Amino acid sequence: MRIVSVGGGPAGLYFAILMKRADPAHEITVLERNQPDDTFGFGVVFSDATMEELAEEDPASHAEITRHFYQWEDIDIHYRGEVISSTGHGFAGLSRQTLLHILQERCRELEVDLRFGVEIDDLAPYADADLIVGADGVGSWLREHYGEHFGPTIDLRPNRFVWLGTTKSFPAFTFYFKPDDRGLWRVHAYQYADEVAADEVLNGISTFIVEVTEGTWRAAGLDEATEEETIRFCEELFAEELQGHALIGNRSLWRSFPTITTACWHHGNIALIGDAAHTAHFSVGSGTRMAMVDAIELARAINENCGDLERAFPAYEAERRPAAASLQRAAKASMGWFEGTERYMGTEPTQFAFNLITRSLRITHENLRMRDPGFLTGVDRWFARQAAEQSGVEVPTDPPPPPLFTPFRLRDLLLTNRVAVSPMCQYYADDGVPNDWHLVHLGTRAMGGAGLVFTEMTDVSREARISPGCAGMYKPEHVTAWARIVDFIHGHSPAKVGIQLGHAGRKGSTRLAWEGMDEPLEKGDWPILSASPIPYFPHSQVPKEMGRADMKRVRSDFVRAAGMSEEAGFDLLEIHLAHGYLFASFISPLTNQRADEYGGSLENRMRFPLDVLDAVRQVWPDKPLSARISAVDWVPGGMEPDDAVEVARMLLEHGCDIVDVSAGQTVPEAKPEYGRQFQTPFSDRIRHEVGIATMAVGNISSYMDVNTILAAGRADLCLMARAHLWDPYWTRHMAYELGYHLPWPDPYSTLEDFTPRLGLKEEDK
Repeated sequence: MRIVSVGGGPAGLYFAILMKRADPAHEITVLERNQPDDTFGFGVVFSDATMEELAEEDPASHAEITRHFYQWEDIDIHYRGEVISSTGHGFAGLSRQTLLHILQERCRELEVDLRFGVEIDDLAPYADADLIVGADGVGSWLREHYGEHFGPTIDLRPNRFVWLGTTKSFPAFTFYFKPDDRGLWRVHAYQYADEVAADEVLNGISTFIVEVTEGTWRAAGLDEATEEETIRFCEELFAEELQGHALIGNRSLWRSFPTITTACWHHGNIALIGDAAHTAHFSVGSGTRMAMVDAIELARAINENCGDLERAFPAYEAERRPAAASLQRAAKASMGWFEGTERYMGTEPTQFAFNLITRSLRITHENLRMRDPGFLTGVDRWFARQAAEQSGVEVPTDPPPPPLFTPFRLRDLLLTNRVAVSPMCQYYADDGVPNDWHLVHLGTRAMGGAGLVFTEMTDVSREARISPGCAGMYKPEHVTAWARIVDFIHGHSPAKVGIQLGHAGRKGSTRLAWEGMDEPLEKGDWPILSASPIPYFPHSQVPKEMGRADMKRVRSDFVRAAGMSEEAGFDLLEIHLAHGYLFASFISPLTNQRADEYGGSLENRMRFPLDVLDAVRQVWPDKPLSARISAVDWVPGGMEPDDAVEVARMLLEHGCDIVDVSAGQTVPEAKPEYGRQFQTPFSDRIRHEVGIATMAVGNISSYMDVNTILAAGRADLCLMARAHLWDPYWTRHMAYELGYHLPWPDPYSTLEDFTPRLGLKEEDK
């Protein structure tokens, strides 16, 4: 096979090595625009897991790479005059130049044709190639030249960074957070060579990346700085940290990180690998790893399919794309943390450090128990003290409980733990009356250990229902039925009960969920209302644009329902402002096209929801009041996270105690960015920037996630939906897994000394 690799970085070189090892008869040429010793950057980072992968593929290059490693276990975080350290992280640094030399030499041993100083702008000279590999990095000519096939998207991130080297050693991976009168400066620093090898790496042994917001960068005058001026500025700014050591430039210009994704990784006989196909922010240190694993999987797919590219390319992409997407999500979470670090600068050092270490979601509370149990105990002990202070309840600290089993107080309402069962529509009521299904559904989950149980969206009038099966709070019978459920929960568990009141708006008069989500009724429909006369689907009923009389009537419906909720004994009341329902249709510019004082600016669009919230607060004066919001619409021109912060700020000013932070579902054409804990960053931001308590929801399924979210300060409560549907006793089972004693109700007291047999093999039963 005649193979041409466009790009001689780690990805292109390693792919050439693997293909030559598989079949020495392959004719492989690597084309690199730079010279052998000409490379951007200083060091690269590998994890222990990465090295295990490389050892299996080419032991010779693996041995040479590991011989040049500088390894460390610790992370040091310099914050507000303290150094917080965590160990057990298992990474290694290596000079990028040394890595390239090792791979180049290995290619020469295998008789790969290496050509340097070759700029590619035409593939005609390589028309005889059977396979062309696009390994030409972030600025890939191949990706852009064939853009209509690869479908690239490049998102330039707002922060600025510069990649420098230094002669200072860093025994640990080191973060500095240094504020001055221009803003906050972040430093990511790590060592990649021993001091004795300094001459081999441009007289530097460590990478020193400086990152800053655009505003601070411009305020410092660095938008017009040369490389030399940047070096002098940073040496002066970080003189104390550098301790007399120099900073070194290597094409060290200020950049914005490009997050690159592609719709397809192959076209004809061309396949993309590494940064040509996808990028991951430098704060997760995985760019080189991603590139080399791409090379492994592409080579494996080609060899397993006997060189048949029509089968090999889809197999390669099917194998690598999910893993790359997962890592990009982690990198995005990490990148977002550094882009918004200013919001965390008021947090206590212990929580700041935990938040930083777990920022990408790759390291969790439970991971740290294995890596650094001493550090984690310190985090849990700190969190227990904070919980005791916040709740007014004594919380043990030796040993401390897991964060999810600490108390939390909202006004006079005390929750025994931080797990809440999310509002989940059941579509099983008769004219709004909850029945035995709702009693068992909510009662079982309260007995299952959750600290707070929410009703489904409970509609304030018959016309406010989503479907004929939706629960309501608009008839006397509703108060009686709900009181039965509330009394059962209060009588048989320590759980508290919240009611979520809502109005379906333009998403009303639809079928039961299992008959067609959001689809209009075929018969028996009723008139619906919205901010503007825009149907949800083109074939949906057109809602009436609300007038003043409609608004007054709906406000009265909410006031009546709130009073009935008090009569039924609910502990907390939440108003549904999200998911495209009535109030969300006012809040989102996608669904509010009004020209009066209820349309236009965000302040105007919030006018009606806040008017209702104020009226509800009048009849719900002392108990906690919550609001569920959609933090982002996931459609251009819709609500964005900046808007959500302002919405939460208005809610706080109007007496809201806690915000339930959801997202999307406003319009059917939304494109949510799903993933683990995908909505938690919105909760995190609102909590820190507004100073209001938050509930996180959205693909939170494990106690590791819950403990991590809470200890990092990303939310005060975690709402569990499908996890608690799947397992009504989820909270109790998590207590068992964590070794935390959660007392059972008296009728179940025989379970106190019961040991479940979970996942045992047949011979062990």
